[in-house]
Amino acid sequence: MLYMVATPIGNLGDITARALETLKTVDTILSEDTRVTGNLLRHYEIKKPTLSCHEHTEEKKLLQIVERLK
Repeated sequence: MLYMVATPIGNLGDITARALETLKTVDTILSEDTRVTGNLLRHYEIKKPTLSCHEHTEEKKLLQIVERLK
């Protein structure tokens, strides 16, 4: 299953409880910038593997991501 979760731009306290619950329950987190996402996850003590996924992600990696979703 794929979930899209909006995360705060500046203030980490602006994230919703529902977003946090979703991040805590998924197997893997895809993000545009894993460094920024890592800060958020550490702040809320969420330990999940993260992968970067953005406009410059290579096709091979995108195919691997799609396979994980199946």
